[in-house]
Amino acid sequence: MKNITIIYWSGTGNTEAMAMGVMEGAKSEGTDVKIINVSDAKSEDVLNADAVALGCPSMGSEQLEESEMEPFVESISHEISGKRLVLFGSYGWGNGEWMTDWQERMESYGANLVDEGLIINNAPDDEGIERCKELGKLLAKV
Repeated sequence: MKNITIIYWSGTGNTEAMAMGVMEGAKSEGTDVKIINVSDAKSEDVLNADAVALGCPSMGSEQLEESEMEPFVESISHEISGKRLVLFGSYGWGNGEWMTDWQERMESYGANLVDEGLIINNAPDDEGIERCKELGKLLAKV
């Protein structure tokens, strides 16, 4: 059975809701899914997964959360090479530049991005949750 690890950081609950949608979609494809708040994540969680989903909202001037997610992303720079990966997160302002930057960064680490990063403005509505589920299904199928 394929196993997927979802690691996220959420300040307001919006990105956590997205993570739950990704999990639901991946599980619907018969995968084993582990969902972890980044504060509890370890590089082994990435190493031991067949595929990985990372979620973080846009912070400050369109950047990753600096105290937990940023250091974690840096810590997995070698473990993520060759892994199938999707990125997701919510935002309240800006144009999504943080996601574009994050995608480019993960590709530079050798990650195999299976889709463009999913961004949702503020809290995900029903349509947004469906998009998260579809992202989880896609990650489970590739």
